[in-house]
Order: sequence, then structure tokens, then C-alpha cells
Amino acid sequence: MSWALFHRAARARPFWLATASGVALAACPVLAQSNDESPQSAEVTGQPDLQTPDVVPTTTDAPAVETEDQIGFAADNLNYDSDSEVVIAEGNVQMNREAIEMRSDKVTWNRKTGQVFAEGNVVIKNPEGDTAYGDKIELTDTLRDGVVENMLVVLDNGSRLAAIRGTRFDNGNIELENAAYTPCPVEDDEGCPKNPSWQIRAVKVMYDRAKNKVRYKGARVEIFGLPLIPLPGLSHSINNEASSGILVPEIRLDRSNGFEIAVPYYLRLAPDRDVTITPHIYTSAAPMIEGEFRALTDIGSFRINGYATYGSLVPLTGDDPDSEKRFRGYLESAGKFQFDPRWSLTYSGRIATDRTFMRRYDISRDDRLRSTFELERIGGNSYLSIAGWATQTLRRNDEQGQQPIALPIIDYRQRLDDPIFGGQFELQLNTLAIGRTAGQDTQRAFAGAQWNLRGLTGLGQEVTLTALVRGDVYHSDENLLTAIPGYRGKSGWQARGIAAVAADMRWPFVGEFAGGTQTLTPRVQIVATPPIKNLDIPNEDSRAFDLEDSNLFAINRFNGHDRFEDGARITYGVEWNYSRPGFNISSVVGQSYRLSDKPSLFPDGTGLTDRTSDIVGRTTVAYRDFLRLTHRYRLDKDNLAIRRNEFDATIGSRSTYAVLGYSRLNRDILLLGEELQDREEARVGGRVAVAQNWSVFGSAIVDLTQRTDDPLSSADGFEPIRHRLGVAYDDECLSIALTWRRDYADTGDARRGNSFSFRIAFRNLGF
Repeated sequence: MSWALFHRAARARPFWLATASGVALAACPVLAQSNDESPQSAEVTGQPDLQTPDVVPTTTDAPAVETEDQIGFAADNLNYDSDSEVVIAEGNVQMNREAIEMRSDKVTWNRKTGQVFAEGNVVIKNPEGDTAYGDKIELTDTLRDGVVENMLVVLDNGSRLAAIRGTRFDNGNIELENAAYTPCPVEDDEGCPKNPSWQIRAVKVMYDRAKNKVRYKGARVEIFGLPLIPLPGLSHSINNEASSGILVPEIRLDRSNGFEIAVPYYLRLAPDRDVTITPHIYTSAAPMIEGEFRALTDIGSFRINGYATYGSLVPLTGDDPDSEKRFRGYLESAGKFQFDPRWSLTYSGRIATDRTFMRRYDISRDDRLRSTFELERIGGNSYLSIAGWATQTLRRNDEQGQQPIALPIIDYRQRLDDPIFGGQFELQLNTLAIGRTAGQDTQRAFAGAQWNLRGLTGLGQEVTLTALVRGDVYHSDENLLTAIPGYRGKSGWQARGIAAVAADMRWPFVGEFAGGTQTLTPRVQIVATPPIKNLDIPNEDSRAFDLEDSNLFAINRFNGHDRFEDGARITYGVEWNYSRPGFNISSVVGQSYRLSDKPSLFPDGTGLTDRTSDIVGRTTVAYRDFLRLTHRYRLDKDNLAIRRNEFDATIGSRSTYAVLGYSRLNRDILLLGEELQDREEARVGGRVAVAQNWSVFGSAIVDLTQRTDDPLSSADGFEPIRHRLGVAYDDECLSIALTWRRDYADTGDARRGNSFSFRIAFRNLGF
């Protein structure tokens, strides 16, 4: 009997027990005794047994056969009745034909009928290396066709298939009666038998050789030995390839939608494309359908995912759940294509029908949906990008007409092969067009060149010299529709020139300290720029700014291109690093001073309003993989008051850990039109392993802002935003999680309240 059909693509190998198996069983006598006496054993109840039988292979090989019609035999005792032409072999029987090997305690072979009966510790192995175990097997003398009782097949990936009875038909199909399947280990770390985390039991299992697929009748999933989930119509391929069928359901309960059940159906269209359709059924909302299409092409891949329903929409300022019934949905798509080694295209798109749909159905908590595309060419010394993006706002008070659409954004850079005056020379061309349906439109183009020279002095100082020039041309209209005057610029055509030179010196000192190595690096930078007509130019990409360690030494500390810091300044700071095996501390602190008394472009509260900037710094402490602590801060230059204070810490191992975060902004300014309000927030999350494979996890976000920090806020100094708490089970074969989450704020029909979700994932299950 050939078992290759069960795992032709996933080859099985023999699962031999060591000759010292008796010693291994003696190490766990209680479990062994329980297995012998349990009413759940296969011998008593007729249930398939997934444990490997205690079969010790012999070392004697059967004699090789000369032709395909001959059968090789080896046994302790061999009797032949010439009248009946019956061969009886007993004791370590080995039999082979056409590279198919069989071992058993006893074999009876009727040469007239061609029937072969094998009894006791039967093991059959075919040329592909597949191995099957059984108590009693009836075969033809080809050793390929027949019936097996108490069968066990061990796959090469560790999966097991057992059945009380199995039959192989002439066309290669197989039918199993009272069968069980599991990919989970059936032994613990000490080699003692254990029940698998989950298994599929079925009244009947049919294998279709032509389709290379297994179908189940009367199937159910048993988790920890309990029959919990019926699986009508279950089928899957046996070569680890995806196949069509129902996926594991998802279950949730929340205040907005009530009880939810989602049953995904996976449809494999071809080896390189598939579709997943998921109906979502709710007790307190209209049904919703979800669909996802994925495809892999010769040059890349893409996916399209969408949700659709027809139900009530609660306005952001209303309370009537039936105030409006309409089509609601969300669509997203993403992909990447590589046309050749240099040219590629990447895109992503997201759009929703209304501002609260994604929160209502817990798809995402993003407050903006951004759609982008980018065509890139990357050469040895050149780079070209043609891109565009658009944004859909989901914020309560934002006008969609004010959201920009950037198309196109073209950026080209060319680095010259030959150095100029010993330094690297790079050219840049850039153009941008921004349009709004109810706001300011802006177009920009500029050309620039930058020269960089890096070298080391005889005393070990690292010196970097930079020079850049740039010419800009802008055109804008509808400028008065921009709410903040400083962002408008002058309407019509505007032009400006930019030039800057900079010298940056770092001087590292290295030495031993406290059993480790420390590096102390003073750093000084000087930047000089002529006066620039910044306020005549619209500001589209240089709005959000806060002084921190990452931009302290930047030549232009504005992000983007529309604003460029002019005047002369000196920036100074020091970096310190200490390291020893498994432990590291790194720190940086610095400040800048403007040499001119020209009013700063930076708004109040950013740390750069006066000639002397605030002091900014960062410290990171890391101990192996157990601890990582990062502290960022900004100190007031006059009284050292803390204007920005951020802590982020990760403590623990992979199984038990805590993630802590705290941020406090105390800008000491009046409320402006820009988003510079004071805030204070705490974040905490973690997981605790409470037993083997079990853990408790949770997270919370708390708004600590007081009215003295933000007069427009209704916070009272301790206002939870969201928290979740759950329990999970995880092993190499099964994941289960039950989560409770509570939201403390309403946003339209995304209501505050409790929600519960149950997730279960069967690993290594190919349906």
C-alpha cells in the first residue's frame, strides 16, 4: 500500500522510536498508566490514536530482488506450503518489492490469490520515504493496494493522520473511517506522550488523488480534547498550498454594533491570485460585507480590500441613530511593481464614505486617510521620483476642501562622479503642484546644488564643510482662504534665492571607564545664510516644527522646502556614549545661538523664538534585550523649566514585559492658531506570563491634561482615552485570545463603551 498520495509534496519520513523507549516511558509512568487505562484509548472506544506505536526497527535487511515480479523476504521463521502455495513468515518479517518495504511481526502471503496479510507492528515505507504504521494490513502482492486497520501516518512537517480503517482504491483515492488529523506535537519536551492542543476528528476522510485534496465528512475541531467547533464542508490540500474553503470565524461584542460574527470564505482563483469574502453579521447594525483580492504578477503584487454596508449614520453633532440611512464603506489598495532593476512603482490608496465608518466598525483609528503613488528610478549616481498624494480627513472640525492634493511631485538628483575641490557635488531639481477644492492653490519649482567635503585633521577632529545654492519660483492664488496668515505668502508669482555655508566639527575622545569604553564628543556647527524673503512665499510643507535633538544640527531646521532659516548661528553640544558587554548608555545635549537680531520665523513655543534657543537632549539606556529606556527633553533657556518631557521604556523578556510612555508639553505660550497646545499623556502596556503558554495582557492611554494647560480642553487631569485587557494562550500550534476594550469618547456613531473580541488561530492548518 502506497501512502505517497497523502504527502506527495510534503514528504514524510519514518518516525522511529529509540531502542531505549522503555526507559523513556519509565520516566513518565503516571501518564503511561493513564494512557493504558483511559476509556478514550483507541482500543476501547475505537478512536484513532495519534501517538507513535512502540515499533523498534530491525537491522536485518530483506534480500534485494532481481526483477519487479519478485518479492524479497527476510524473517526469523519462514514456512511454505507447496500445495496451497501459502507463505507464512514470522518474527521480524521484512518484505520488499519495487523498492517498497514492509516490516511486521507476521506475514501470510497467498501466492495464488496474491493476497498479503500483515499483522502486528506493521510499518510500510515507499521509495519516496513515506511511512505508515498499522495493526493489521491486507494488501495485494504489489504491496500498493489494500486495507489498513489502526493506521498512523507521520508527515515530514510533524503533522499526523490516524484512522481506525483506511482503504485505497484502484484510481489512487483513499477513504479513511473514523480519522483524526493534527499538526501539533504529541510529546512534551521530555518525550512523554501528551494530547495535542487541537485536532480535527471526522467520521470519514476522502483523499482525491487527481485534485491532491482531502475532504472531511462530519468534521469537528477538538481543542484541549473538547469538541468545540463543527466544520461542515471542510477540505484542504495536502501539499501546504492554499485551497478554497471557510476560514476560522471571528467573534466580537461592542456597544455600537452588538454581537458580531464574521465568517471568512477563501477562494483560490489561481496559484498567484485569491479572493476572501467575509460577511459580518450584527445584532444591532445592518450586515456588512468585506472583500479582499490579492494578486502576484510577473513584475510585482497588489491587493484590494473593501467594506460595504447600508445602514444608519449618526452625524458628528447628532444623537439620532436613524437620522440618515445610506451606503457606507471603505476601500483601500496597495501594490508595488518592479519594471526593471532601476524603475519601480509603488502605490497605496484609502478612502471612506464618512468620517466615523472606520471607528464604528473598528477597522482603524486613523484620523487621516492618505493615498499616494511614486514612480522611482534609482541609478548609480542619480535618482528620479514622480509622486503624488491626496488626503481625506476624518477629524471632526477639519474641512475636506482645505485638504491638499499634491500632483505631481517631481524630484531629480544627480551626483557628479568627479569630486570638485575634493568634495562631493550634487544637483537637484524639484517641482510641486498643490490644489484644494476650497482653499489655496500653490505651484513650486526650484533648482539647487550642494557641495560637501568631509575630512579628518591631524588631531582627530571630524570636519564637514557644506555649501548650497538654490533658486525658487512660486505661484499661488486664493491665498486668503488659508486661515493662518503666516502660511499664505503673496499671491501670484514670487521668486527667491537661497545660499548657505556651514562648517561642522566633531572631536571624539575615547577611553576606558568603569570596566567599559566611553566616548565623549564635543560638537560645534556654524551656519551662515543671507536674508531670505520667506514670508513672501507660501508655506505648504514646513509647518509642523519642534526643536529636538534630531534637528538641532540640521542646516535648515525647518522640515520641507518652503521655509529656510536665514541669518548666522552657532550650534554647540556634546555627545557621550558608554558601553560594555550587554550594557550601553548614549546621550546628547545641545543648544544654538543666533548671531543676528532679526525676528525669528519660528512661532512661540517651539524653543527657537529668541536668539538663544532652548536646551534639547536625549538619553538612551539599554541593557541586553531586557531594558531600553529613552528620555527626550527640552529645557527653558532662562530658568531651565521643562518645556518638553518624554519617556519611553520597554522592560522585560519576550513572554513578560512592560511598555511605558509619558509625554508632557509645557510651552508657556498663549493659545495660537497652530497646534501648539500644552498636553500631558501617559501610556502603559504589557504582558505577563502566568503559566505555561498562558498570559495576561493589557494597555491604557490616559489624558493627564488640565484646563490650566489647555483652556479649550474639558479634561480634568485624569481622563482615560482607551484601555484593553485580555488573556491569551499561545503555543507552537494554537493561539487563543479574549480581549476586553473600553473607549471613553464618542465620535459620531462610534460610541463609547465596552467591546469584547475572541480570536482563535490554528497554525499549520492549510484550509
